[in-house]
Amino acid sequence: MITKRADILFDVGKFNKSVVCYSAALKFDPNDVYLLNKKGDNLSRLGKFEEAIECYDKAIKFDNQNEYIYNNKAIALLNSNQPQIALECSDKAMEINDNNEFVLYWRGFIMEMLGKFDSALQCYDKILVINPEDPDVWNAKGNILSELERTEEALYCYEKALELCLEEPPDATMWNRKGNALMELGRFEEALHCYDEALSMENENDAFICNKGVAFLELGSYNDAIECFRKTLVINPSNEDARILKDECLENL
Repeated sequence: MITKRADILFDVGKFNKSVVCYSAALKFDPNDVYLLNKKGDNLSRLGKFEEAIECYDKAIKFDNQNEYIYNNKAIALLNSNQPQIALECSDKAMEINDNNEFVLYWRGFIMEMLGKFDSALQCYDKILVINPEDPDVWNAKGNILSELERTEEALYCYEKALELCLEEPPDATMWNRKGNALMELGRFEEALHCYDEALSMENENDAFICNKGVAFLELGSYNDAIECFRKTLVINPSNEDARILKDECLENL
């Protein structure tokens, strides 16, 4: 009953209460791998990464063939700014099951944090062979390709991600990234559409508004660009890019 209550509290995001329940349940069976892993997850959500790692280490003593626990420990290590040790845990998870999509996704993220972009791409590509319908992985791959300035490939990934967001709509950041990729390719009208989609979800995001202003600037629509930069500065007066670009537009009028 305590474990069930803990799981319910965890699922609804009441982590302070659920961790108390997991701790209480562990008093009955301190070696329960499920409880140790869940308590670790709970502590990670609360930002208590060292305590979470201790829970995962205890769980591993009783089940050293569970890739999920190694992966959860890797995530906690990554969040505590230990990416190299996180990679070592990811290696352990991969030794157990190198086709686990969840493990591969986080391994890709760890590789990205370490600046190993080609290795990150290999992880995402492997997931997409297993499950080509995952929009989050297409988006993650697009972000890496953008970082590598492989813009055409990045744009294809963003388009795939947006196409696959059927059950829940794509988030504003995904639209913004697609807009940025289109900007790099000189497709400014299409970029404007993406920024409008992003702003329909986050209409006070000064970065998105500024990006829209840049698209107008590239199209020679200086008045529209000025209005975007003005709005940007109202929301965030310290946005120097918007200030400089606004002045540039005024010079062109």
